Formats: sequence, C-alpha cells, structure tokens
Amino acid sequence: MNSKFYPIKFQPILKEKIWGGQKLGSILEKPTLLSNVGESWEISDVEGDVSVVKNGIFKGQSLKELITTYTSEIVGEKNFKIFGDKFPLLIKFIDAKDDLSIQLHPNDSLASKRHNSFGKTEMWYVMQADEDSSLIVGFNQEMNKETYLKHLEDKTLTQILNFDKVKAGDTYFIEAGRIHAIGAGVLLAEIQQTSDITYRVYDWDRVDDQGNERELHNAIAIDAFDFDMADDFRVHYNALPNQSNLMVDCPYFNTSFLHITEQVERLNTKDSFFIYLCVEGEGKIESQNHSETISAGETILIPAALKSYKITSDSMKLLEVYV
Repeated sequence: MNSKFYPIKFQPILKEKIWGGQKLGSILEKPTLLSNVGESWEISDVEGDVSVVKNGIFKGQSLKELITTYTSEIVGEKNFKIFGDKFPLLIKFIDAKDDLSIQLHPNDSLASKRHNSFGKTEMWYVMQADEDSSLIVGFNQEMNKETYLKHLEDKTLTQILNFDKVKAGDTYFIEAGRIHAIGAGVLLAEIQQTSDITYRVYDWDRVDDQGNERELHNAIAIDAFDFDMADDFRVHYNALPNQSNLMVDCPYFNTSFLHITEQVERLNTKDSFFIYLCVEGEGKIESQNHSETISAGETILIPAALKSYKITSDSMKLLEVYV
C-alpha cells in the first residue's frame, strides 16, 4: 500500500441561490453567515470551482493538482484513461428553502456537442424533509412532445408533472433527459456527473431583487427530453448493517448505502477512488497512518491507491460511491 495516501477532506464551496436557506449551516454545520445558501459543493472539478484539500499533507492543493501529479493513484487506471485529469463526479448537499426551477439536463452527446461538457445523470438521497415537502420527478402520465409543449405554453405544466412527498432516506435516480425539481423544505445529497449544464423550463414566475426573471432555456431544452423513459426513478435498497447495500449502478457511478454500527474493514478491490458522504451520525475513517472523523454533512475521498482502511461508528449512515 502507498502510505502517502489517506482519507482526504476538501473545503466546501458554498453557493448562494435565490431558493436557498439556512439548513446547510444549521443542520450540516457548514461555515457560513449567508442567509440563502442553496448548495455546498463537496468535491468539484468544475472550472472555476475546483475543490481544495483541507487536511493532511496535501492541504492547500487542489483536486486538479492531485490528479495531475498522482494520476491513477488518485482516480484509478481505468478512470484516468477515460477522463484524464478531469474528475468525473460532482458531489453536493442541497438545501431548498423554496422550490427549485423545473429543469432537465442534456445527455453526454448533446452536452458534448453544445457545451463541450459531460452530460448530467444524477441521484438524490433525502437527508431531511419538512412536513408535506415533495420532489418533482418525471410526468404523471404518458407524455409526448406536442402535449408537453401545449402545457408549457398554457402555463399548466404542473398539471402533468409527478409530485412525490418525501421523507429522510428516500432516494431517486434521475437520468439525463428526465424533467425534475427539488421542492421547498428538502435537504438532500446529490451525486452527479461533473457538469453544470441545466436547462430551466419553468421558474414559478419568480423574480429577483431587481424584478428580473431568471433565464429559461426552452428553445434548446426540447431536444434534451427523453419522453419514452419508464417510471423507474425511485430507488429501493436494503439497509443491512456494516455492509454495502447497492442503490444505483449506472455507467457514471455506483452508489451503495452503509449503516455502520461497529468497526468495519474496507478493502478497495476496484480500480477506482471511493467517496463517502455522511448522511447521518458520525464516526471515523482510518488508514494505516491517518485517522479522520466524519459526521453528517461531511464528505471524504479515498484515493484509488489506498487499498485498505477501517470505518468505525456506533451508528452512522454513509453513501459509498465509486466509478
């Protein structure tokens, strides 16, 4: 094992949003005095928002510098061959005080052609939800382009959307091309491809402090829809203690649920980094030469070269992610 590597933490990158609230500070203890923080970017390689290490010998180095210097030791050989020095995932916590815009994301081929970017397939894990709060995912009936455009034009889009009331632990898989929105009162963890491309189709007619509406992208959004998708976006998973319970396995990431109640040794037999998002409780992750605490709202990156480590807690819930 390469003893240079250890469980890495990054400085969160906090984003003010028109729909943001206070939960990232009050519940997840993110350091902020801002009143409408909508997102905490936990691990990011998006241009202009690249994560910086906050612990250990790599402290102060960016994620980009780590990958450029250590290549496959950080991300794995296969991932380095495919993505080069681009980190393939963007990890976030999101607090919606108000409803987010109704939106969708382009797939890889459309995003590459139009924006020189990856597409955006993502998943959500609900960490906390106020009473009666909901998510919008997909349509509530079979849909085609003509029907959708008529409802958009008539401002009756919400009549054809699927609203799901949610509680902590509910999980959704949102492929590129599927319409969706996070509803007011929901705090969630998001795992997605590295992309910041969003097509906004409706924004509840809201305006900013200057009375301006946010830009909509309906002209280009219509090509990004996949109207033939099955309603298979709800993720059902086991929660057996001290083992990986598969949630999502797709071409872009593999995510499992871990409920840790003792000390568990993890062996990295995959040719990949691992990411742990703590969604409840607290514990620690230890390598041969480094011990790091992790608590709800924190994220840790395990470099691919770190082949064994221990996770310990009386009760902690983690999302475990690799590519």
